[in-house]
Amino acid sequence: MIQKHSLRDIKKEATAHALADASYELALERGLDGFIVDDVVQKAGYSRRTFANHYSCKEEAVAAAAVSFQGTDAQEAERILSEVNADTEPLDIFYRLMRTQLVTEHIGKMRDLVSLSKRYPTLEPFILSAFHQLQISAQQMVSMALNGRYPEAYTHLLAGAVYGSITPLLDGSVKVLINGETAGDETEALTFDQYLETMFNYLRNGF
Repeated sequence: MIQKHSLRDIKKEATAHALADASYELALERGLDGFIVDDVVQKAGYSRRTFANHYSCKEEAVAAAAVSFQGTDAQEAERILSEVNADTEPLDIFYRLMRTQLVTEHIGKMRDLVSLSKRYPTLEPFILSAFHQLQISAQQMVSMALNGRYPEAYTHLLAGAVYGSITPLLDGSVKVLINGETAGDETEALTFDQYLETMFNYLRNGF
């Protein structure tokens, strides 16, 4: 089970979310060179000291916005893990968690970050770190739910395969429609649900 957070933890997470969202919005509006940390804290309503308690720089805060989840997301993840039984396959748990983690809002933000990183290369390592944190979080939850039924190395490799499949969706090499996008002339474009089903079918059945 996921450890329940104290009120202090919840407030700390809410502050981190607010700072990340403010940084992300400013990056979209002005570009990464168009604002400083003072702009972020003014927009979010916090102090520079509070910012420093959560992030080392504005790039880290911007990247965090794409993997910043509210309390309802954690509750949904906890519900999913509570339903795991001895017959549940690891891949099925990853599937359920990914459906929770990667709602269209987060995918859209991830795409924005990838686009921004092409103009501002200093953002790239922070994006990679944020994506890695997303993968590690899911891996830890799945390992906990499996309770030793599978080797740790198996869960680790499976997490790498599952979350590595996000990359084509983000860099545009596979056209996936989100946030009301239409296929237009791109007949091979997939909805996110179709992409996810196709990808997990490949993982279940082999390539």
